[in-house]
Amino acid sequence: MKTLAELSYTRRRWIVVGWILLLIGLWVISSAVAGKYGSDFALPGSESQRASDLLEARGVNERGGGAFQVVFHADQGIADPVVRQRMEQFFSDVATNVDQVEIGSPYAPENAYQVSADGRIAYAEVFVAERDETDVVKAAGEVKALRSQIDVPGLQVELGGADELAEASDPPSEMIGIGAAIIILIIAFGSLLAMGLPILVALFGLGCGIALISLLTRVLAVPEFATEVAALLAIGVGIDYALLIVTRYRQALYDGLEPRAAVVLAVDTSGRAVLFAGLTVEISLLGMFLLNLDFMRSIALACVFAVLMTMLASITLLPAMLGFVGRNVDRFGLPHRISQAEGEVARSFWYRWSRIIQAQPWLALLLSGGLLVALTLPLPSMRLSFSDAGNRPDSDTTRRAYDLLSEAFGPGFNGPIYAVVDTQGVSGSDASVSRLVDAIDDTPGVAAVADPEPIPDADLTFLTVFPDSEPQSKQTTQLLHRLRDETIPPAVSGSGLHVLTTGSSAYVVDFSDYIGSRLPWFIGAVLVLSFLLLLTVFHSLIVPVKAVLMNLLSIGAALGATILVFQQGFLAGLLGVSKNGPVEAWAPMFIFAIVFGLSMDYEVFLLSRVREEYDRNGGDNTRAVADGLAATGRVISAAALIMVCVFGSFIFSSDRGGKMIGFSLAFAVFIDATVVRLILVPAAMELMGRANWWAPAWLLRHLPAIRVDASPSDAVSQS
Repeated sequence: MKTLAELSYTRRRWIVVGWILLLIGLWVISSAVAGKYGSDFALPGSESQRASDLLEARGVNERGGGAFQVVFHADQGIADPVVRQRMEQFFSDVATNVDQVEIGSPYAPENAYQVSADGRIAYAEVFVAERDETDVVKAAGEVKALRSQIDVPGLQVELGGADELAEASDPPSEMIGIGAAIIILIIAFGSLLAMGLPILVALFGLGCGIALISLLTRVLAVPEFATEVAALLAIGVGIDYALLIVTRYRQALYDGLEPRAAVVLAVDTSGRAVLFAGLTVEISLLGMFLLNLDFMRSIALACVFAVLMTMLASITLLPAMLGFVGRNVDRFGLPHRISQAEGEVARSFWYRWSRIIQAQPWLALLLSGGLLVALTLPLPSMRLSFSDAGNRPDSDTTRRAYDLLSEAFGPGFNGPIYAVVDTQGVSGSDASVSRLVDAIDDTPGVAAVADPEPIPDADLTFLTVFPDSEPQSKQTTQLLHRLRDETIPPAVSGSGLHVLTTGSSAYVVDFSDYIGSRLPWFIGAVLVLSFLLLLTVFHSLIVPVKAVLMNLLSIGAALGATILVFQQGFLAGLLGVSKNGPVEAWAPMFIFAIVFGLSMDYEVFLLSRVREEYDRNGGDNTRAVADGLAATGRVISAAALIMVCVFGSFIFSSDRGGKMIGFSLAFAVFIDATVVRLILVPAAMELMGRANWWAPAWLLRHLPAIRVDASPSDAVSQS
């Protein structure tokens, strides 16, 4: 790291020019050869996926996709001449103005089932030919524009069936995060120039990372939201990493070092911590490959590229910029700037705080540990599934369409289960299908079964099953398993029929079950790799065990709080959560991957400084813990506050999934940087004393000499 720091400082012009050329070059290349964003949500081995594969093989479009719904309610009844004339005109306008669509009108005699029993609510299907995501959004916009022209007293027209129809507009989360980071950095540094360096470095890393993600679309199906997630993660870690290095650089200047020596020291100490911390984040993200899902791999790689580029910018571009800034790092200081030297920790709040923790370590340990354990108590009640339009705000047309359909046709209408019956090579299949329909109709939890829809050319028959519960409910999940395990097998036994269930509800259940079975392997692999990495760096058995356990506690607390708010409704109104529901099935793995990596960041920031002070003070653990906490308390708090603001900006999203992930990550970082890093860790280290750094002699002989903290000679030279 010293060599890299020297090179970045002495060749700073070339480094800066190189990063500018790299940024421009990546964007030029990505603009020329990048593919289109897309999603591949295939679920290998699941029954719903096998049904989809069968439909594709027989040339049948899968049910539940490629269609919008126009749901309308008329106080005077949908058969009223004025209502009928205006709605038929609307259907004609849609067919004329939107390319390649077909309308299934409820006014057609064969579609009488699309009208409610009281005749006041009906829906039309707008079937859209296959097209890319951009064209789908365009088609949705055209339908919404035509719908806005309807003005008939007593007639309510809503649109549902596709996310592209959602009306809520979200604020730009990246801009909110960066704006909050600027304010926090100004308060932390008290200098406009010192504030600007972390922002500049984060933006360079982010720009290069997004360009690489665009290139990734050439070879993988990358969901468009992957860029937003990667961007917010890169902004957070990029600013955090630069903040750590700039803080150490300023401290070195206050200690009397020349700018060149200060840059070398900052990179050789804090830069090592940044490199190691970034590596732990990458390990956590790459652990998502164990889930064996294509869309998860693409999201993981997008985040990996973004974090990698911000990490590289922090240890190369930032030292070069510090070379230009020199002693002017505090230039353009603001009136509130504290004049005290960074190194005079004895006068700081964090020094006094460390002494409070050390005075009552058992009390601090029990109170902080008890709080974390209490927050994890809801974990056993966690239910994985997906939210749907019913969880959107009441102001959204898709939510209103959802509610109208539930009112008219029952809550299960919004998430039917499709049974795909393979009749190929089966003689007299009609009688067997009838027995199957009767068995399904008699199954508890089934509201109705539509008439069978034979597809002779494909040797298939469709059965549409309507649950008596809404799609995301526990009862619908239980019904699907009941149909698969108890109803269908005996009903088709000996008939030669082969039946597969599919549809959005079935996919949600299969995805949730799949994630639930894979999650322990994913978590276990990340924990083992992180343990080995910490063992190699700190040459201690206690440090990695403690780090893993405490990181699990902070993640468990975050998931517990998420369950309380989103699943059980505690304080949900304050976050704009309009309806209780399950925890998004993908959320726990995202939360674990990101939070575990970031928790390791703060662990490394703190422990590397504690170890440095431990070596400097001749093995005095009490003083090392106190001075290490005092030296890093402010930077960890500022870094965490930035992360909380960056992730918390997701809470303003109208999408429940975005709101959930924003709350979970922000809460996890807040808990980890306060309760865990500033109370629980120092209390535990104080109680364990010199045992913190214990490892068997035979193990130490076989571990490589990799250090994140300053070497003992460097630590001594600073004193």
